[in-house]
Amino acid sequence: MDGMLSQEEINALLGGADSEPDADAAAGADVSTASAGSEAGAEEHLTSEEGDALGEIANISMGTAATTLSVLLNNRVEITTPALSYVTVDDLKERNQAPCVFVYIAYRTGLEGRNVLVLKERDVKIITDLMMGGDGTNTDVELSDLHLSAISEAMNQMMGSSATSMSTMINEMVDISPPTSIRVDFDDDAGLQDVLADMMGNVYAQVSFKMVVGDLIDSEIIQLYPIPFARMVYERFKDTMQGSDPEPASQPAPAPQPTSAPQPAPQPMPQQMAAPQQQAAAMPQQPMMGVQQPMGGMPMYAMPPDLSIQPAQFQSFMPMQNLDGIAPENIDLIMDVPLEVTVELGRTSKSIKEILDFSPGTIIELDKLAGEPIDVLVNGKFVAKGEVVVIEENFGIRVTEIIKD
Repeated sequence: MDGMLSQEEINALLGGADSEPDADAAAGADVSTASAGSEAGAEEHLTSEEGDALGEIANISMGTAATTLSVLLNNRVEITTPALSYVTVDDLKERNQAPCVFVYIAYRTGLEGRNVLVLKERDVKIITDLMMGGDGTNTDVELSDLHLSAISEAMNQMMGSSATSMSTMINEMVDISPPTSIRVDFDDDAGLQDVLADMMGNVYAQVSFKMVVGDLIDSEIIQLYPIPFARMVYERFKDTMQGSDPEPASQPAPAPQPTSAPQPAPQPMPQQMAAPQQQAAAMPQQPMMGVQQPMGGMPMYAMPPDLSIQPAQFQSFMPMQNLDGIAPENIDLIMDVPLEVTVELGRTSKSIKEILDFSPGTIIELDKLAGEPIDVLVNGKFVAKGEVVVIEENFGIRVTEIIKD
């Protein structure tokens, strides 16, 4: 009432002042925590420069791979410009409800790491059917090990050509191991985690391509890069680009070489032409041996008249056995060289579809008639004909005719 504060009010004010630094400290802690979280998130993403480089590398690699797949499928294949994004396992589950096929690509030379190609199950069936000689419409069958093996071979051809392109970009040989294909059901959380266990990390750089195969496929193919592997590819690519840069401007530029570009000869002025002509007129004309002096002042060399020209004479070759003192070739020197002898019962040709239908009990008809002589080849060269005999418990061949060239 009298304008003075009581002791309780003073204590209350001091207590409030003491609590304010605690609040500020708590707020500072929140800010530092948020900053640390954003830095951790930044580590799981590529920089804009790294992302642009990865997209360009993937674009060039897939362009080459599309050409290889087109030849393999005997169909038009287009793989368009890539789109880069970042995904987690949960994102993959949300975007891919149906089962997919994961194709592991492991780099064994030039680069160390792996990435994954993700294809839709239906697309795999179409590609496999085309590889087997079908029309690409046999997609109602269940995905089997045969489909996985065929798509692994297709991806091996594609990524092999892609690795060749990457070798050019990083100026070092790049090679891959044979790819492995796995059917992935996104409803199986534990199985999906196991599939991606070797990929390192929870966030992946996803490069998506639109893939068109004739009139059969208009879909998407995805490449998943672990962030560390994507950064390593970028660093190798950057080192190669820096290695090809020109010298810094601070260093003196090398002097131009005289042979870098042919320069036209300067045309002499009339005064310059007159002086040599006057000097030539003043000097006595003396003939030079082997040199003709035409108009224009340029000498032309001619053959002196007193030289005699004769055709070259060579000693005639004689057979070695007719030369005295020279021994004939000694075939004993190569008597111990082993040669591979092959007995060929017959041949035939089958399509991939017919070969895949082979099973125990399948009969293959050859191009030889019953009782017809069989062929004997030495290191792949046809040298004799013969007939089959049985020696104790082994088959043998009795030579009946020697083939002469």
